[in-house]
Amino acid sequence: MSIESRSESPAVRTAIFGLSLFVVVAVSLVVYVLPKPDRGPTPTTLATVNALLNAGATLFLVMGFMFVKAKNIAMHRLSMITAFGFSSLFLVSYLLHHAQAGSVKFGGEGLVKFIYLAILVPHIVLAVPVVPLALFTIYRGWTNRVALHKKVARITLPLWLYVSVSGVVVYLMLYRL
Repeated sequence: MSIESRSESPAVRTAIFGLSLFVVVAVSLVVYVLPKPDRGPTPTTLATVNALLNAGATLFLVMGFMFVKAKNIAMHRLSMITAFGFSSLFLVSYLLHHAQAGSVKFGGEGLVKFIYLAILVPHIVLAVPVVPLALFTIYRGWTNRVALHKKVARITLPLWLYVSVSGVVVYLMLYRL
């Protein structure tokens, strides 16, 4: 059996799904369960850091895509690991921000509020599967299972890009409109 035709071991699958579940539970607890003050639409330093980390992830995701298209695999790997690093730092910063500041209500009304929610809802929904998809994609690339890596990367990249870009847009709409 070739390395390309094997799926991940049960231990790898368990680790990826376990870590993904931990992330979802941690975010859910911090955002929806822990008591915290409700702040007005003034960005905290961590909210701004979150937006910058999402923008950094976006930049390195796009660079990684461009490098793989140019067949520069070393730079592709570096870019994608850097994007993952930015997203991981974002997660830590996001949890800290929400634990301290709570949720901020959107102040817009009418069409602007509809647009905000039309961006926010898919952002939240798609952020959940991005975690395991990114982990599987990175694992398969790291273990040089290129065909399986490409197969999942075609799904992961657009979702991860949407979550990263929409995170910045949500920040701008929430704090800068």
